[in-house]
Amino acid sequence: CSVAAYSLFFNELDVGDYLTYCKVQPPFRIESDRMALIDGLQRGVIDAVVSAHDPQPTEDKRLPIADAAYGAVGLETLLSALLSIAVREDIPLLTALKPVTSGPADLLGLPQGRLAKGAPADLVLFDPTAPWACDRDDLSSRSKNSPFDGRKLEGRVLRTWVNGATVFERG
Repeated sequence: CSVAAYSLFFNELDVGDYLTYCKVQPPFRIESDRMALIDGLQRGVIDAVVSAHDPQPTEDKRLPIADAAYGAVGLETLLSALLSIAVREDIPLLTALKPVTSGPADLLGLPQGRLAKGAPADLVLFDPTAPWACDRDDLSSRSKNSPFDGRKLEGRVLRTWVNGATVFERG
């Protein structure tokens, strides 16, 4: 099964006063559901943690919650959200990383997701303990609607390679 990173981090109470940047699909669930997902992550039964990256134009989110579009930026916060949960819930790093590395690759029958001779050099260099606060204005996505805006997170991506070529490097 797959789980959106935000589903591990937030529950229904985080929608607060009808915050439309928290209007996502699937929606935030009750705390016991969130904790069941964390238990699944700890036990290794979650195959993939996904970004659920579904950015929406600002004008589609600045509406009454019933009219606002579903969706949020998720790609830039995926790893940090997962690492934050791992730290908070004392989940071993390799257990936390499997559903964003070899787990999805195995599901799709792809050679990515592992360090092996002959495998594609798709790599992420990150500092697993670097704290940072998500600021929507610093997101690279054209859309800035993130439920993580203003949240303190653990772990920061420093550099990303796809097929051996650098595609992202933190300045």
